[in-house]
Amino acid sequence: MAAGLKTVILLSFVLAVGFLLIILSCALWANWLPLLVALIFVLAPLPNALFAHCGADDFSAHESAPSAVDLGRFMTATVVVTGFALPIVLTHSEVIKPAACVMSIIGGGLVYGTILAYAAAFRQDYSEFD
Repeated sequence: MAAGLKTVILLSFVLAVGFLLIILSCALWANWLPLLVALIFVLAPLPNALFAHCGADDFSAHESAPSAVDLGRFMTATVVVTGFALPIVLTHSEVIKPAACVMSIIGGGLVYGTILAYAAAFRQDYSEFD
Protein backbone atom coordinates (compact mmCIF):
# COMPACT_ATOMS: atom_id res chain seq x y z
CA MET A 1 0.00 0.00 0.00
CA ALA A 2 1.71 3.15 -1.26
CA ALA A 3 -0.53 5.65 0.55
CA GLY A 4 -0.19 5.75 4.28
CA LEU A 5 -1.57 7.41 7.34
CA LYS A 6 -0.09 10.81 6.47
CA THR A 7 -1.99 10.81 3.19
CA VAL A 8 -5.26 10.04 4.94
CA ILE A 9 -4.68 12.80 7.49
CA LEU A 10 -3.81 15.35 4.80
CA LEU A 11 -6.81 14.43 2.65
CA SER A 12 -9.19 14.58 5.61
CA PHE A 13 -7.83 18.00 6.58
CA VAL A 14 -8.30 19.39 3.05
CA LEU A 15 -11.80 17.88 2.87
CA ALA A 16 -12.70 19.47 6.20
CA VAL A 17 -11.44 22.87 5.01
CA GLY A 18 -13.48 22.53 1.82
CA PHE A 19 -16.67 21.71 3.70
CA LEU A 20 -15.92 24.50 6.19
CA LEU A 21 -15.70 27.04 3.36
CA ILE A 22 -18.96 25.83 1.85
CA ILE A 23 -20.78 25.91 5.19
CA LEU A 24 -19.36 29.35 6.02
CA SER A 25 -20.50 30.65 2.64
CA CYS A 26 -23.99 29.63 3.69
CA ALA A 27 -23.97 30.59 7.36
CA LEU A 28 -22.32 34.01 7.16
CA TRP A 29 -24.96 35.39 4.83
CA ALA A 30 -27.93 33.28 6.09
CA ASN A 31 -28.59 31.76 2.68
CA TRP A 32 -28.26 27.99 2.42
CA LEU A 33 -28.36 27.63 -1.38
CA PRO A 34 -24.56 27.36 -1.75
CA LEU A 35 -24.81 24.09 0.20
CA LEU A 36 -26.01 22.54 -3.05
CA VAL A 37 -22.44 22.87 -4.30
CA ALA A 38 -21.26 20.37 -1.69
CA LEU A 39 -23.91 17.91 -2.78
CA ILE A 40 -23.02 18.36 -6.44
CA PHE A 41 -19.29 17.82 -5.90
CA VAL A 42 -19.84 14.79 -3.68
CA LEU A 43 -22.05 13.20 -6.36
CA ALA A 44 -19.78 14.23 -9.26
CA PRO A 45 -17.54 11.11 -9.37
CA LEU A 46 -20.54 8.77 -9.26
CA PRO A 47 -21.15 8.43 -13.03
CA ASN A 48 -17.46 7.87 -13.65
CA ALA A 49 -17.33 5.19 -10.97
CA LEU A 50 -20.45 3.45 -12.28
CA PHE A 51 -19.38 3.38 -15.92
CA ALA A 52 -15.68 2.65 -15.32
CA HIS A 53 -16.31 -1.09 -15.22
CA CYS A 54 -17.81 -1.06 -18.71
CA GLY A 55 -14.36 -0.78 -20.27
CA ALA A 56 -12.77 -3.18 -22.67
CA ASP A 57 -11.11 -6.26 -21.22
CA ASP A 58 -7.98 -8.07 -22.35
CA PHE A 59 -9.85 -10.23 -24.85
CA SER A 60 -11.83 -7.57 -26.68
CA ALA A 61 -11.17 -6.88 -30.35
CA HIS A 62 -10.64 -3.13 -30.08
CA GLU A 63 -8.53 -1.11 -27.67
CA SER A 64 -10.60 2.06 -27.58
CA ALA A 65 -12.90 2.86 -24.70
CA PRO A 66 -16.51 1.89 -25.29
CA SER A 67 -19.23 4.47 -25.40
CA ALA A 68 -20.41 3.69 -21.86
CA VAL A 69 -17.09 4.88 -20.40
CA ASP A 70 -17.28 8.03 -22.51
CA LEU A 71 -20.83 8.63 -21.32
CA GLY A 72 -19.69 8.35 -17.71
CA ARG A 73 -16.88 10.83 -18.31
CA PHE A 74 -19.27 13.22 -20.05
CA MET A 75 -21.79 13.03 -17.22
CA THR A 76 -19.05 13.59 -14.62
CA ALA A 77 -17.73 16.61 -16.53
CA THR A 78 -21.26 18.01 -16.80
CA VAL A 79 -21.81 17.70 -13.05
CA VAL A 80 -18.42 19.28 -12.27
CA VAL A 81 -19.11 22.24 -14.56
CA THR A 82 -22.53 22.59 -12.93
CA GLY A 83 -20.87 22.68 -9.51
CA PHE A 84 -18.64 25.56 -10.55
CA ALA A 85 -21.35 27.39 -12.51
CA LEU A 86 -24.16 27.22 -9.94
CA PRO A 87 -22.64 29.76 -7.50
CA ILE A 88 -21.83 32.08 -10.40
CA VAL A 89 -25.42 31.94 -11.65
CA LEU A 90 -26.77 32.48 -8.13
CA THR A 91 -24.48 35.49 -7.71
CA HIS A 92 -25.47 36.91 -11.09
CA SER A 93 -29.14 36.65 -10.17
CA GLU A 94 -28.32 38.32 -6.81
CA VAL A 95 -29.52 35.36 -4.75
CA ILE A 96 -26.17 35.02 -2.95
CA LYS A 97 -23.38 37.49 -2.25
CA PRO A 98 -20.19 37.53 -4.36
CA ALA A 99 -18.05 36.59 -1.36
CA ALA A 100 -20.27 33.57 -0.75
CA CYS A 101 -19.79 32.63 -4.40
CA VAL A 102 -16.02 32.74 -4.11
CA MET A 103 -16.01 30.75 -0.86
CA SER A 104 -18.38 28.20 -2.32
CA ILE A 105 -16.31 27.72 -5.49
CA ILE A 106 -13.04 27.36 -3.57
CA GLY A 107 -14.63 24.96 -1.08
CA GLY A 108 -16.21 22.91 -3.85
CA GLY A 109 -12.92 22.72 -5.69
CA LEU A 110 -11.21 21.48 -2.53
CA VAL A 111 -13.90 18.85 -1.95
CA TYR A 112 -13.75 17.55 -5.52
CA GLY A 113 -9.96 17.67 -5.57
CA THR A 114 -9.85 15.66 -2.37
CA ILE A 115 -12.14 13.02 -3.84
CA LEU A 116 -9.93 12.76 -6.92
CA ALA A 117 -6.76 12.62 -4.85
CA TYR A 118 -8.21 9.89 -2.62
CA ALA A 119 -9.21 7.83 -5.64
CA ALA A 120 -5.75 8.23 -7.17
CA ALA A 121 -3.87 7.50 -3.95
CA PHE A 122 -5.79 4.38 -3.03
CA ARG A 123 -6.38 2.91 -6.48
CA GLN A 124 -5.87 -0.83 -6.50
CA ASP A 125 -5.36 -2.78 -9.67
CA TYR A 126 -6.78 -6.21 -9.20
CA SER A 127 -5.10 -9.04 -10.99
CA GLU A 128 -6.30 -12.60 -10.99
CA PHE A 129 -2.79 -14.04 -11.01
CA ASP A 130 -0.99 -11.92 -8.37
